[in-house]
Amino acid sequence: MSTAATGQVAGIDIGGTKTRIVLARTDDGAVTEDRTLPSTGWQTRSLPDAAAWLVERLTTVPARIAVGAHACETPEQCEQLADELRGRLSVPVDVVNDAELLVPAAGFEHGVGVVAGTGSIAVGRHRDTGAYLAAGGWGWVLGDEGSGSALVREAARAVLARADEGGSPDALDEALLTAFDVPGLPELAAAMSWDGGVETWGRHAPVVFDAADGGSPLAAAVVEEGGLELAALVGRLAARGARTDAVVVAGGVITGRPRLFSAFERALAGRLPGTVPVLLDAPPVRGALALALRAERGR
Repeated sequence: MSTAATGQVAGIDIGGTKTRIVLARTDDGAVTEDRTLPSTGWQTRSLPDAAAWLVERLTTVPARIAVGAHACETPEQCEQLADELRGRLSVPVDVVNDAELLVPAAGFEHGVGVVAGTGSIAVGRHRDTGAYLAAGGWGWVLGDEGSGSALVREAARAVLARADEGGSPDALDEALLTAFDVPGLPELAAAMSWDGGVETWGRHAPVVFDAADGGSPLAAAVVEEGGLELAALVGRLAARGARTDAVVVAGGVITGRPRLFSAFERALAGRLPGTVPVLLDAPPVRGALALALRAERGR
């Protein structure tokens, strides 16, 4: 690692599969370094090891660092990681959950960030105290509403429930059987329960959307319900005092499938009239950079 780079800050986004590190000048925000590398080895079970992992990947020490860290789930855990990094680098460091990068990445100072990818979560800050607030993110089995994994789970439950009622199959049944390469519903239930587990469900989400687009009422209802559940996460944060100046949405499932975003948009309008969600069109690391620049310029 080179010597400290005065007059520069770093924004870092540590995701589940890749990490992006961007350095920029404090005075004009011009980017001086932009690197993407695998997140192989990243974990938060041992925060000293997590800090050491990140330090090893820095090529220079800027005047300030802001990190959005995947799997850093609580303010206490984020602060402990920040302390570990401060001790190693001797510069100011702020650490937040990576979902908190969405709002600043979109150019807003306050709001709620919603991620709907393989999993889902909504995060924000209390309007008076600034305390971190989160809803969802409880994992594929118990929650992750509106995520790819949850949509597949709910699609399977829907076709199984209709079979129990004696209803006729539709395109969603065939789509799921094909996706999981099984001949019938009993085998589908077994495959989803025992063959690979929930961590494999999310990759099959496209077949739910395709079935909905192809005219399956059951698939369409599953997607619509996913949008309702994502909006409910935002509603719960608002009820707990979160600022909803902006609602910024990211994640491969909702950004890649307009049907889910439209369902979310309609449901959010019903829960919080006047609140218009926006799809993030900038890399989340820009949010980390914005946090670092804001803090450094405000010193």
